[in-house]
This record gives sequence, C-alpha cells and structure tokens, in this order.
Amino acid sequence: MSESTFDRRTALKSLVGFGVAGILLYVFGRVLGWNSILSALSKADLLPVALACGSSLVALTAWAKGWDVVLSSLSVEIPYRDLVPTYYAATFADYVTPFGKAGGGPFVAAVLSADHEVGYEESLASVVTTDSLNLLPFFTFAGAGVVVLGVTGSVPTNVRPLVYGLGAIAVCVPLIAYLVWRARGWATRLIARVLDPIASRVGFVNAEGIEERVARFFSLIGELGERRSWVLETIAFAYVGWVFFALPLWLAGRAMGVSLPLQLVAFIVPASSMASLVPTPGGLGGVEAAVTGLLVALAGVPTPTAAAIALLYRVASFWFVLPLGGGATLWLTYRN
Repeated sequence: MSESTFDRRTALKSLVGFGVAGILLYVFGRVLGWNSILSALSKADLLPVALACGSSLVALTAWAKGWDVVLSSLSVEIPYRDLVPTYYAATFADYVTPFGKAGGGPFVAAVLSADHEVGYEESLASVVTTDSLNLLPFFTFAGAGVVVLGVTGSVPTNVRPLVYGLGAIAVCVPLIAYLVWRARGWATRLIARVLDPIASRVGFVNAEGIEERVARFFSLIGELGERRSWVLETIAFAYVGWVFFALPLWLAGRAMGVSLPLQLVAFIVPASSMASLVPTPGGLGGVEAAVTGLLVALAGVPTPTAAAIALLYRVASFWFVLPLGGGATLWLTYRN
C-alpha cells in the first residue's frame, strides 16, 4: 500500500466522519429546536467568546511547553518556537480523524523525527509521556468535581451513574496504566504479537524488529522516569493548560449571561471529553449533546441556553483551533 493511498483513505475517513457529525449536529438541533437555540445565540456577548478562543490557544501553547520540557529531559534540543506549530499540527490530526488520539501521537512523532532528525522512538516516547502527564489534571478535576457534587448533594438521580462512573474512571485508568508498566515485558510481547500480522499485510508498517522497537520505547519511558527533575515542571504546564482548556466553557456561560460554578465546569469539561469517543472528528455531536445534557441536569440551565453554551464552547475549543492546526500542518508538510 502506497503512502498516497493511505493518505487518501485517511482523508476519506475524515470526510465520512464529518458527514456523520453533521447529521448528529442536525439531529441535536432538530430535537432541541433550532429556532430556540439560534434565538438564544443571537443574544450572546461576543467578548467572552473571543476570550474563550484566546484561552484555547493558551492551553495548547502551555501543553507544547510541557512537551518541550520532556524533550529536553531526553537531551533533544529543539527551539520551543518550532515545537508550537508541531503541537498545533498534532491537535489538528486529533481533531479531524475519528478516534483522533490514536493517530495524533504517531503523526506528530513522525513529523518531529522527519523535521529535526530525532529518532522515532524518542519522539513517540516524548509524545506519550506528555499526553500521559496532561491527563493528570483531567483526573484531578474530574475527581474534585465528583467529590464536590457528591458532598453538596446536587447530583440528580438520573445522572448519578455518569458522575460516579467518571469518578471510578479517574481511579481505574491510572491504576491500569501502572499495571501495564509493571508488566511491560508481557505488554511488549503482546503488542508485537498483535502488530506482526498487521505488518505482514500492509506496506507502511515495518515488520522487522517490532518487538525490539516496542522494548526500546518502554526503555525510553523508563529513562524519563529516572530523571524526575522535569516531572513537576511538565505537570505544572499540564495544569495550566487544563485550566485554560476548561475556561472556555465558563466564558461561554458568561456570553449567555449564565454564571457557571467552577466546580461544575471542572466536572463537565472532563465528563464531556469522554463523549469525544463518539466515532466522529473531535467527538462532534457527542460533546455538544453531553455538555447540554449536563448543564440542564446539574445546573438547571434552560435547554436552548444550555445548547447555545455548548455550541459556543465548541466554537472556541474546536472550530477556532481547527484552521490554525490545519495551517500548521500545511506549513510543516511544505517545509519537510
């Protein structure tokens, strides 16, 4: 299979995903009432929306700085100004493909290794490590939101499974990651066993030395773990990024004249992120429905206003970022 064929297939999957997302968004508005939603949107204050867009950029820039710290710990010295567009391109890859997180890491690792002559394993290890540390605030905010909502007794019965389920995920996922790391020898053999049949059928996966490359990847993760001086700095940037990633929801509420409690925002942002598992680019349709439903159920926001807040939040956190990431991707492709 040629690289161009693979690119065409990826583009086709993205187009199909956006088509499905368009249908979901249409149904979303159809069920809730487009006239009511548009009427609510017409009253929005645009200044908080603009601030929300700026907040999304700050979040991405902070996460890119965390990645810079991880790379430096691997003795990979790349100017930070060059990493920012690469991180934007990775975000674009996440956003335009269904289940984008599965492809964003390998994509940006490939770009980094091609553009700066960094080993692919080193690049991928830095991306995976950065993404893993960026998830710490996700679990922290989700867990804190669950605790506050539980203590205040403001969780309606119909959404308790979601709220407490997210709390369970916040505990279980780090535990699973730790167990995989402890059993990394077994995990290496399992990954190689899964990839070997795939490598024998496609032309863009090198079947030779898969187990060695996976083992090298785990070894690099281990080397990073031994150099702990960088961890706190990276985590600090991760938390800064998550604060500015969540802020657009609060600002979207302000744009609609709704003051959302911060503990509610801290819960809804990671909870709605789980809806990005919907097989559409960036979770389109699923995230909007999740944010709307949670605002109605947990904050008592009227449905048209909640839907308007959800759409404004996605304008700032998704649609505004999309062309910037696409431009970064085109620039990196042209430069390479």
